[in-house]
Amino acid sequence: MIGKDRSEEETAMSNREKPASAGRAALADWKAFCAAHPEVAFLNAVFTDQCGTVRGKRMPFAEAGKVFTDGLELPMSVYFLDVTGVNEDVHGRGFSDGDPDGTAHPIAGTLAVVPWAPDQAQVMMTMDMPEGGACEFEPRNVLARVAERLSARGLTPVSAVEFEFYLLDQKTDALGRPLAPINPSTGDRERSNQVYGLSELDGFSDLLRDISTFASDLSVPASAAVAEFAPGQYEINLKHGPDPLRSADHGILLRYLIGAAARAHGFRASFMAKPYVDQVGNGCHIHTSLLDADGKNIFDDGGDKGTDQIRHAIGGLQRTLPAAMALLAPNLNAYRRFAPNVFVPVNGAWGYNNRSVAFRVPTGSPKARRIEHRVAGADANPYLVLASILAGIDYGLENKIDPGEPMQVNACDRVDPDLPLTLPRALDTFVGSPVLRDYFGDLFVDIYAETKRLEFEKFNKIISNRELEWYL
Repeated sequence: MIGKDRSEEETAMSNREKPASAGRAALADWKAFCAAHPEVAFLNAVFTDQCGTVRGKRMPFAEAGKVFTDGLELPMSVYFLDVTGVNEDVHGRGFSDGDPDGTAHPIAGTLAVVPWAPDQAQVMMTMDMPEGGACEFEPRNVLARVAERLSARGLTPVSAVEFEFYLLDQKTDALGRPLAPINPSTGDRERSNQVYGLSELDGFSDLLRDISTFASDLSVPASAAVAEFAPGQYEINLKHGPDPLRSADHGILLRYLIGAAARAHGFRASFMAKPYVDQVGNGCHIHTSLLDADGKNIFDDGGDKGTDQIRHAIGGLQRTLPAAMALLAPNLNAYRRFAPNVFVPVNGAWGYNNRSVAFRVPTGSPKARRIEHRVAGADANPYLVLASILAGIDYGLENKIDPGEPMQVNACDRVDPDLPLTLPRALDTFVGSPVLRDYFGDLFVDIYAETKRLEFEKFNKIISNRELEWYL
């Protein structure tokens, strides 16, 4: 919920810089890494599935070099596992077709020592199809496909991810519900809502220090940390960068390393959209601007309002928001976060310096003029969230869509009935969207929607404690 500024130097980064995500890591990279880190005994080849879960394969040192020469054979179905880690034979892919492999390759610039396991290295992977070409349903490749549309316009997105999360006690209450953590400095359980409270940060300073160290070791550009609007809730920001793939990589790795740091200190970190009924949810906010071929921010007109392009971009985000909800809120719990008057968007309003809207234009230097997208939950896949944002922006620029007047008062007191705020309705809207099918491809849309539909059906087969309480 807390925004951030960025420096003019960050804003002026030119798209002439070669993105770190542009190529594959080579055997020479691995050999140089090993020479610098003789303590490494294992390599984790990691990837991210549709749910945003980090998965991988761990190999002993003697076998790791082959990853950088031949790649790694992995079942393509790893990219459409549901949240329980199961492949439900989505559209006949999995059991029916023999679960074929694709070939995953290491991504340049992602090789690092695992800071919480210094005898391990990790490298992020991206997959090719057996017949050649990028795997169409890998979330990172979906983002790359959308980013290419903007690149064809001579535009480079500059973006950054923000995550809210809860620190939790490792124990739950008698009913299995989460408990706020015990503050190490006081010995008391966190109970108050002290937004921006420094003492709340001080009590967990050792944990926050490890998060900062882990982020630095993994080249994740973590920035400010703040206490948020509920006991044990925090937000950590990332710095802006001119490569959307790396920005999403950083989002994935930040969430991953926060979880590891929390476990090391005896806590749990939860990015669940709504872990408490009576507290605010966890959001994922993404800031985006666009640079032209000369490195100029096309949203900057030198004043407070921004250019026509920023309004057209917002218009595109409004137009594509209903179809994008299935990506921004990917499970049943994610829709519990949406309610009036809790600083969570329930319509497509936009405005300047207004946190009640879906698409906020923050204040600050005109050179840093940007859009803050405030709809997604912290449990969403940042590759897919950013892909939906860039698709909406590109669509708005292409069609010069007028977003209407900015909201100057509270915008989250009126729920838009056309915004799908249940998962089944959101999936239907997503599947039926010719615009997002054009940007994401039919194969990804159909596989994603079916994976989530089957996951939802599996969830509904479970008899909950509330059903027993009410109906037994």
